[in-house]
Amino acid sequence: IVVGGMKKQVIVQGSYKPVESQGQSWEIFSAFFNGFVHKADIIVFIFIVGGAFMIVQRSQSINIGIRSFLNYTQSLKQNRWLKWVDNLIIAGIMLLFSLFGAVFGMSEETIAFVLVFVPLAVSMGYDAIVGVAMCFVGAGLGFAGAILNPFTIGVAQGIAGLPLFSGLEYRFFCFAIINLIGIGYVIRYASRIKKDPSRSPVAEINQIWKQQEDQETEPVIKPVKTTSGWLVYVLLSVALSVFAWVYPVSTMHIGASEISGPFLAFAAVLFILAGFFSLRHSVHYFVLLLLFFSIVYIIIGVMGHGWYIMEIATAFLALGIFSGIALGYSADTIVDQFMDGIKDIASAALVVGLAAGIIEVLEAGKIIDTILYGISNAFRGAQPAVAVNLMYIFQIFINTFVPSGSGQAALTMPVMAPLSDLLGISRQAAVLAFQFGDGFTNMIIPTSATLIGVLGMAKIPFEKWFAWMWPLQVILILTAMVLLTIAVNFRFNGF
Repeated sequence: IVVGGMKKQVIVQGSYKPVESQGQSWEIFSAFFNGFVHKADIIVFIFIVGGAFMIVQRSQSINIGIRSFLNYTQSLKQNRWLKWVDNLIIAGIMLLFSLFGAVFGMSEETIAFVLVFVPLAVSMGYDAIVGVAMCFVGAGLGFAGAILNPFTIGVAQGIAGLPLFSGLEYRFFCFAIINLIGIGYVIRYASRIKKDPSRSPVAEINQIWKQQEDQETEPVIKPVKTTSGWLVYVLLSVALSVFAWVYPVSTMHIGASEISGPFLAFAAVLFILAGFFSLRHSVHYFVLLLLFFSIVYIIIGVMGHGWYIMEIATAFLALGIFSGIALGYSADTIVDQFMDGIKDIASAALVVGLAAGIIEVLEAGKIIDTILYGISNAFRGAQPAVAVNLMYIFQIFINTFVPSGSGQAALTMPVMAPLSDLLGISRQAAVLAFQFGDGFTNMIIPTSATLIGVLGMAKIPFEKWFAWMWPLQVILILTAMVLLTIAVNFRFNGF
């Protein structure tokens, strides 16, 4: 059938008939080859996105942007009428990292920011847990409530045969609710520690960070200006103006609604103005601007011009190349950093191919349908709200052993997507169950390498972090169940 302009296979109720299984021996190896071939578009997509973001990350542009933000907010505290700004700082930083997690899947990158935010939190009168929460929990909330994350939403929807980033409106609502709960939890805890620092479960660790802060001086952020940055600015300004001329009107499809307007022209004008002022200050701010407008154009492209994986990967590739040129990197440096990004993300891409190979073996052996039939029978009679929450619990269980978002999507969505057809649940709801199941528990499971790395950098013992985190986990898991129940009981756009 055709859904949202895309073809997808569905399972017909009552069509299951047992057939004799076919043993697989040497075919296993060719099945893995076929798995990589069939998921080549997603694998290449992951490689390109990983390589492009490595160039941006290595430039320290994100780090510099955050430090500039912190310096500005700290200056506000000089005004006695703005003493409450601390809560705004915590909320603002967490929301910023949440957007990073929701849009491009920031996770491992938060390890580096621990060294920025833990000392900041301690100097503000809080503790190391608040510092970790600012970046790591913020990114985790966004990762779970992803809006445009190509590594989770993009991969899962691609495998499920759904239009890329469809169902945006309800996911944005979920993102808002999740952040409201998570940020509120952290601010409430931070206020309690501010009033009575002795209540901190990591009081002795705070002392270590205070002593270390007394011995260090904060690095000075120096503006960097490059001729190549202005060259990229002029080139992109001309190119975006041409695109705006060729496509004067974009019709944005938001679920069943349509909005037409000169969105490309508006984006081009904003880029020209913002690019000029950012380059006058520092090329690092221009790189951040390139990242921001890449996301803007991806949104316009996906919703207004039918972009899919190839076009989005192309936008990210352009982001990486133009960022490198603007920073004054040589071609060799750009390629080296791009390759480092591919190496960093290679495990996720390989898992996608290997997981597809497993599905190939199951299909060739004539047992995949039997597995689906057995699971659907186990869920038979369950209300859609119950069934989708069982799928969610299953994803939480799998996430304990496969904490990779892309890997888990590749492993579970080929089964969960057709299973949702059998259970009368939309595939979009199945993707949402995967999204929640993959996201929240990454902040507490000991099998998450990112969590262990973050706690190691912050010097926080796992058991103390677990004691602080588990109440929030319970709240978030119950919230996810409510949001999933709402998703299957009401027909939202894209569901």
